[in-house]
Amino acid sequence: MHPDDVHAALMTRDPAAKCAAARALHAADSAPLAAAGDTPVDVPVPGRPERPALVHPAKLSKRGLGSPEGRAALIHAIAHIEFNAINLGLDAAYRFRGMPVAFYADWLRVAADEARHFELLDARLADHGFAYGDFDAHNGLWEMAVKTAHDVMIRMALVPRVLEARGLDVTPGMIDKLSQAGDDETVAIFEIILEEEVPHVEIGTRWFRHCAEPRGLDPDTTFTRLLDEYMNGGPPGPYNFPARREARFSEPELDWLAERERR
Repeated sequence: MHPDDVHAALMTRDPAAKCAAARALHAADSAPLAAAGDTPVDVPVPGRPERPALVHPAKLSKRGLGSPEGRAALIHAIAHIEFNAINLGLDAAYRFRGMPVAFYADWLRVAADEARHFELLDARLADHGFAYGDFDAHNGLWEMAVKTAHDVMIRMALVPRVLEARGLDVTPGMIDKLSQAGDDETVAIFEIILEEEVPHVEIGTRWFRHCAEPRGLDPDTTFTRLLDEYMNGGPPGPYNFPARREARFSEPELDWLAERERR
């Protein structure tokens, strides 16, 4: 495997082809990526289909879950997150050179997992009579990828440990609402995603600390500093403390989040 193979998957626009490419890369030997010495190219816009239209988050329509269309809109929003997460996993494996082999294996596994999540959600959208692209979406996940493309430590801190970890916080509430609406099929998919996102966030934790400690940086204080510097302190609570603890957030980090939640 060469970084160009990962870049090709990253730039693939068709969702089905991207999912297949992510699985193939995960099955391949990632060791050559650790030995790659060429310079990655910037990816201001990854491969994605023409739709959905990307709008400011404030312009996204709010729909209740009492109607099939409202539930489809929620499924679409999570499918969009998972599609972006495929690109984020691929970009981590492509962009950051000189890391251990396990780093590349981890992020290609994440990309393959996210591809499977996307396919589950895409099929569920079809059950509701919709397809990926039928609702507007936003570009926040990839915008943060661009902002953190210069430093693997910052990427590990802010994408898996903040943006993806947000899913750990909000998914239980979505599951409860879908259960109340009687949508057991979607609940089952969301439960799979929630369970499998915990190790994805843990991967971010592990590699963030791997990068911070050799620089002589305290991971706990560095994490909160980066939240302040890049994200105005990060998303507000409530936080899913058991899931974050399982994803190896440290007790000082959890204490900091608990204090933020009380504000």
